[in-house]
Formats: sequence, C-alpha cells, structure tokens
Amino acid sequence: MAEQLILEHLPFIRVLPDWAQELSYKYCSKTANLYIIHGNIRDYLPHKMHEGEFIFVKIQNYISEVLFGNRDVIIYYDRSAGVTFCNREMKESFLQEMRTLYPADAGNDFVSKNPMNAFHYLEKYFYSNIRLKYRIVLIIDYAETLVPNTDFSHYSEEDRFCLVTLHRWATDPVFNKNDISVILLTENLADLGTKLVRAPSAVKVNIPMPQETVREQFFQYLERQGKLLLEPRLTAQKMAHVTGGLNLVNIHQLAAESYQEDRKLSLEYLRSKKKQIIESEAIGLLEFIETEHDLAMVSGHEFVKQRFKSAARAIRQGRLDVLPMGYLIAGPVGTGKTFMVTAFAGEIGIPIVRFRNFRSKWQGVTEANLEKILTILSAMAPVGVMIDEADAFLGTRHQEGDSGTSNRIFAQIASFMGNTEYRGKIIWFLITCRPDLLPIDLKRQGRAEEHLALFYPEDFREKQDLFETLVKKLKFKIQKVDIVALLEKYDFDFSGADLESVLIRAKFNAAMNDHIIITEEDLEEAMKDFVPPAYPHEIELQNLVAVLECTSRRMIPKRFQDLEHGKLVNDIKTLKVLLGEREYG
Repeated sequence: MAEQLILEHLPFIRVLPDWAQELSYKYCSKTANLYIIHGNIRDYLPHKMHEGEFIFVKIQNYISEVLFGNRDVIIYYDRSAGVTFCNREMKESFLQEMRTLYPADAGNDFVSKNPMNAFHYLEKYFYSNIRLKYRIVLIIDYAETLVPNTDFSHYSEEDRFCLVTLHRWATDPVFNKNDISVILLTENLADLGTKLVRAPSAVKVNIPMPQETVREQFFQYLERQGKLLLEPRLTAQKMAHVTGGLNLVNIHQLAAESYQEDRKLSLEYLRSKKKQIIESEAIGLLEFIETEHDLAMVSGHEFVKQRFKSAARAIRQGRLDVLPMGYLIAGPVGTGKTFMVTAFAGEIGIPIVRFRNFRSKWQGVTEANLEKILTILSAMAPVGVMIDEADAFLGTRHQEGDSGTSNRIFAQIASFMGNTEYRGKIIWFLITCRPDLLPIDLKRQGRAEEHLALFYPEDFREKQDLFETLVKKLKFKIQKVDIVALLEKYDFDFSGADLESVLIRAKFNAAMNDHIIITEEDLEEAMKDFVPPAYPHEIELQNLVAVLECTSRRMIPKRFQDLEHGKLVNDIKTLKVLLGEREYG
C-alpha cells in the first residue's frame, strides 16, 4: 500500500526540493507520523509552477498549499496564536464537530493558546477522525517553546505534558492508520528537547540555506515583478554568486530597500550589507576578518607562502578537489600566523570569518549557537574559517565538568570539519603556538591535513626583509637607514611582533621630537631601549613542538634540521617538566 502511494505521487515528488522529497517519501511510506523540520524555516521556499516559473512562499504555506494542497484539515498551533486553521471552512468544521461530540464542553475554548487545553481538544478531534476519515496535518511552530532543551528536572508541568503528549502521538498506531501527521517547526534542532529529538519515531528533516541556483531564481522572480533595480552589467547570476550566506528573506529586504530609495544595487553595496546581515544573523558568534593585504605583504616563510599560492591557483582554476580540508598553522608567538592566513584570504578574494565565543552556561544554548554557526558557514561557501588559539578554543573529546557539552561540541565540530562535501568550499585554519595540545582527531588527514609552521627570522637578510615589509604594512614614513648595521648593533632573537613594536616606538619618538618622518636616530633610540619579553623556555618549547609538526624539512630552521627525532621528543618533555606542565596520554 505504501509503495503504491509513493508510485502514484512520484511525478509530483520529483519536482520538489530535496528536503521536501525526503518529507514526502516518509509521509507516503506511512512509517511515521511525527516530523521535526528544522534549519532555514523562516525563509521563502521556492515551488516550481510551470517550466521556468517559480513562486516563493513561507514554510506553513509551503506545507499546506504545495505538499498537501489545502485538502482535508490543516491545523496550525503556536503559543501566540493558539489553534488556527488553513481556512475558515476547516475551522467551522472542527468547531461543529467538537460541539456535537462534547456538548458539555461547548462553553470552553476549543482553540486555546494554552497547550494543555489545545492538545486536549485536538486529541479528541484526532480520535473522532476514525469516523470522519479526514487527512489531518497539525503544524506546531516554535516547538522549542513547548519542549525546550533543558534538564528534565527543570521541566514545568506544562513542559512534561507537551513532551509526553507528543511522544504518545508519535507512537500511536491510530495516527498512522488514520492519516494524522504532526509537524514540529524549530530553527535549531539543539533548541528542542533531546528526548523528543532522539525518539526513534521522529523523522528529522533539515531545510538548508538557499543554494546559488535558488538565489538566482529569486532574483529573476523579483525582476519579473519589477522590484529589482540593478546597476548596468549586473545580472541575476552575478548577484546570486555574491550573496552566499544570505537567505531569500535577506535578499528581498535588500531589494525592497533599494527599490524604495530608488537606488540601484551594486556589488560593493551587496558585499557590505552581506557582512552586516550575516554578523547580525550569527548574533555575534561570527566575525568577518577584513584584509587589505595579500601574500606579497608577508615577509619570509617562502615555503609556506608558496604552498598558499599554489592553493590559491587551484581555487581560481576551480580545482577544489585537490585542496586540503584545512590547515594547521603552528609556530611560536609573534611569527605572523594570523596575518599569514588573512593574507591568503586576500590572495584568493574569499571572505574569512573567525569564531567568537559561542559557549553559554545555559544548557542547550551552546549546541544551538554552534548549529547556527555551521549552518551559516555551509551557506557562505566558499569561505575561510580561522580559529585562533585552537588548542584552547576547541578543547578535546574528554573534557569534564559541563555535563558532556564540551565533548558534544568537539564531536560536532570534528564531524563538520571532516565532511568532504565541503572540500575547497570551507577551508579551516587552526592557528596555535602549541600544536602538541591539539587533539589528533583534528590534526589527522581529512581535517587539518596540511601542517605548516612559521619561525622567527634567522639571518640579517630575513630580518631586513621583515623590517621593510612592516614599514609598508604600517604605512610609516621613514628616513633611509642602514637597517642591517642597526640590527647587527642591537642583535637579539626577535619576532615580527617585537620588530613592529620597535617601529611603533620609533614613530612615537618622532612625534615627541616634532617631526613626521622617522629618522635613524628615532629608530636607534627605540632599538636601544627595547627589551624583548624574556620567556626563553616557553619560546623554545613552542619552536620544538612546531618543528615536530613540520611535514617538510624546508620549513625547519637550519638550527633544528639536524636534530634527531628522539632528541627532539626528549627536549620537549624536559621543557614541559621545567615549565611544570603535566603530561597526558
């Protein structure tokens, strides 16, 4: 019977988007009657009416009009509106049936906003369907407000009632037999109670952010309505390409604003608004990294730069299949690891974002925040994701003290990083000065596959090159000086950050001496006075663990190249003991 139903509806199902096809197959198979639809549910959803013609509707209308054709009885419920219906006839039929079956309750509110009252009368109506034989679909929006993701001991009596009722409906054979379906809507699956989400009887369907083809169709739809103003030479295809990460509601808002103001949309305006919208949608969980530089502004580190230039060439040629899933960037503090990553992003012209703190002390909020972030990232592709201090930020699988939240978060990130569908589309950059503290799970092949390391400049030529690059980066005006002579005179093992600090002090000296251009005297005064931070053991440990991580000898400084592996490991252990670090593993 189920197979026959699927075959009858097959031509219709094939024109639906993937998520709607999945929902339709499950519905036609009659193996479940509780569906949880999550993800991009507040957006316009496209439905193909004729060849090349699309309409765009909201989720409730999509389910009722497109999937079920407004037939039989379609009921809506949320805490704000209470029980409502697809049309007036359905409501009158429901009320008449309830007054007939339960005349003693005729004075009660059959369409209450209170879920305990609403579910009570809805259940009575469902069971009366055995006689009526209507197909009934109940769509419950903001389901997380009925069954929240919190510890069961914190549930109110109303929360428990809703959880038990929905569980009971999901496993009641009367519902399947009599074609009664319950659809729960929630943006983040992590917001919904885990007992309901993990129930084997619940079918979970994710609505993704719109892909480029859908965005292009939406721009064409707005053009046909005469509500899209574009600059010359811009097309719907070009607009769709630069709006990755935005949903159709966002795009409609941008188009409506420009139409209202009689201002044509430009690529520059779209990119600017896209950044604002995504940061707003991410509720402060993601930060765009602005960069004005490319790899030409990076001094030294020739091997690493060449690797990144090769990757940039592969991206421009569309060879995403040859790119690593992610990079591990190691090296002691002050070597320019973060700047190297932002320069690579500038080289290939893709946006790069940085995770901000998404953790919360409230149960379920951390998982919900991460789910939102990962959804946005998948929609923004291609995009770079930079995680600074990755060893501290990501944690491990075996953290304790937070009811398993950190373990689940780690597993979720690791799983997402390892999804090969995103190869070349989402590029991960794990930056750390202590790669030895980063779990092997993240450093293995299929995640942060390419291991690169940056070190301090070794000879005066490298130091001079670093000095000249920093002057260009900082846009300082400086008198011609014999920098090699100064470096020989005030020689110390410094990082790029140290030398940048010296230049800033030199500019301060110039300002105090009432001139704009930095003189050799200003620079020498700053060098003579500068005392680099004294953390020799920490820096040496960071150097050694970076050497251990290198997968090419050409990245390793000469003074470490002849160091035997066993000696390297022993030196690392000695330094850890000296610094009072505890060995794990």
